[in-house]
Amino acid sequence: QVQLVESGGGLVQAGGSLTLSCAASTSIFTMGWYRQVSGKQRELVATITSSGSTNYADSVKGRFTISRDNAKNTVYLQMNSVKPEDTAVYYCNAAAIRNYWGQGTQVTVSS
Repeated sequence: QVQLVESGGGLVQAGGSLTLSCAASTSIFTMGWYRQVSGKQRELVATITSSGSTNYADSVKGRFTISRDNAKNTVYLQMNSVKPEDTAVYYCNAAAIRNYWGQGTQVTVSS
């Protein structure tokens, strides 16, 4: 069983920055962030492997940066130049034998 603990969500003005963190209870090769708006499907934001390979949704490329500290089993999402359409609940994901999800953290971007 993998446990994921997220932190860092909140309210931010458009154009501002926010950093999300997710600490895993064990080492996982691929970790990432997804987001979900009420009534819509959960969508990929970014993923990163333990070797540092990254993948981003087109909507966040150039604005968000995913990184990780393998020694701490922690993944980060640096969100810059945020837009109101980035408002969502952000979920940390650990892709192991099965998918594990964090509890979710609300990010609200005001215009």
